[in-house]
Amino acid sequence: MESVLNKFLQDARFGLGANQKTTVVLGNEAADLDSMASAVTYAYFLKRKGLAENPVPVINIPINDFKLRTEAVFLFKEAGVDPANLISVDDVDLDALYGKGNLALILTDHNKIGAHQEKYKDAVAGILDHHADDGDYPAGIDTDIRPVGSACTLVAERYLNTGEDLLDDSIATLLLGTILLDTVNLDVQAGRVKPEDEKAALALIGKKGIDREGLFEKLQFEKFNVSSLGSYDLLRKDYKEWNLGGKMCGIGSVLMPVSDWFKKDRAIVASFEKYRNERSLDVLLAMNAFTDPEFTRNLVVYVPDSGLRKKLVAFLENSDLGLERLDTSGIKDPEKIDAYNQKNLGISRKKLQPMLKDFFD
Repeated sequence: MESVLNKFLQDARFGLGANQKTTVVLGNEAADLDSMASAVTYAYFLKRKGLAENPVPVINIPINDFKLRTEAVFLFKEAGVDPANLISVDDVDLDALYGKGNLALILTDHNKIGAHQEKYKDAVAGILDHHADDGDYPAGIDTDIRPVGSACTLVAERYLNTGEDLLDDSIATLLLGTILLDTVNLDVQAGRVKPEDEKAALALIGKKGIDREGLFEKLQFEKFNVSSLGSYDLLRKDYKEWNLGGKMCGIGSVLMPVSDWFKKDRAIVASFEKYRNERSLDVLLAMNAFTDPEFTRNLVVYVPDSGLRKKLVAFLENSDLGLERLDTSGIKDPEKIDAYNQKNLGISRKKLQPMLKDFFD
């Protein structure tokens, strides 16, 4: 499938420059699939309808982080969009545009501009979003903020309600796939789908004959498919860090068994050290969660300081985590890392963090 979006994105990149008015259609800082797909498809709609000056869709992460959004990598390729054509926040000089008075921002999938971009707040000219309305944007701008399941539903409505047929198969695939993933395939029991989502999704299917079940199943699989990622990327794909009692502690959530991870990367200790060093961490943990066939949790502990490591390991082993040591002998430098099976499945990262806070305090 070839997409009209490829030429649109190429032209948008070619036209970037601080000396002309530019409408940056900007997804949120988390840059999930909804954020990226809504920005790209809405910018194209604005361009075709002549509703914005020089619209440029921007994904709000460095392009090297795009590969971490495995479901997005799949869907853009499935829709015939070459990821190399995507424009990231590093490709656009927002400071220069803003400084010359040439920046207009349209926010998709968020209605409050991110903290590190707040200086551009008065350049926000429009919002298309499905989150709770913070009301923190310039008065009188054009907004569509409704509690639907997906921002792509709001974009799809615009395509479906226009008198022109701007939908090609690729745009319909991007919009539908995102709506299905956000609403768990329009499942009412999941509590995310609204009538607008269902109406838009069914209309897209009706127009283009897309296999709803097949597309959703592929997206669900790719969302949790980390087979293409190395250890460094696995650690940062879903990562959070905190300053706990003066110690920097980071925890990555990894969707694969530790045993498989050790087989995949015998030099895993070096990957932990590289990431720890880059983030200036005192402690780096990985909480592994997977289903094979039962839901299981593992824990990996990496602390270079031997004294701190001894104390932390003792604390964790005597906590409610229910830890059982796993064999590390198959990797390089096994003495530098600790790995466990976690019997208490109820303790997630969200619950481990306050336990660690108590330990460090």
